[in-house]
Amino acid sequence: MAQRKRRRSTRRKQQEYPGWLWMLFGLALGLSVAFAVYVKDRRPVAVAASAPPQPASLQSALDNNGELPVAEAQPAAEETESRFTFYDMLPNFEVVIPEQEPDVAVDAASQAIVEPGLYVLQAGSFTLHADADRRRAQLALHGIESQIQRVTIDDRTYHRVRIGPTDDLDELNLLRSRLRTAQIDVLRIRLGD
Repeated sequence: MAQRKRRRSTRRKQQEYPGWLWMLFGLALGLSVAFAVYVKDRRPVAVAASAPPQPASLQSALDNNGELPVAEAQPAAEETESRFTFYDMLPNFEVVIPEQEPDVAVDAASQAIVEPGLYVLQAGSFTLHADADRRRAQLALHGIESQIQRVTIDDRTYHRVRIGPTDDLDELNLLRSRLRTAQIDVLRIRLGD
């Protein structure tokens, strides 16, 4: 009986395959299945490139041969042109550009003005008329004649104290020196020639 068991166990050992052999068999089987799926799902490249996908809206407009009808292709072009409305709106807007902006500078330098033209000196801009009137009286004490100009900008009223206009450069330079000695800051505005 002991001999019988030995024969059976030696037969079993000879019939069993090693583990690495089973692993190679499974790997070969898996690779062959993957290759079969790859070959089956593969399409020719030329067929895929020749037929680009169509949007769903164009699928119903295609003829039996796959071409667009000529009559329905033209409204699509008109629709893209009228999609932007600012082309129609822009000609209706007009931007007015003034011919020349007045040259405004703070009159801090003591150099004489030599460029001829029409000048105005602004001795202040106040929100209250009383403040503007006070500045006008201060200028009158120094012998300088001025006027108050009322201006509304963005729903706010300002009172500008202005001296001039004058085109006499000697008089302008004399006024500037008198204002500088009185320590009154002014803006020099060149209106033109």
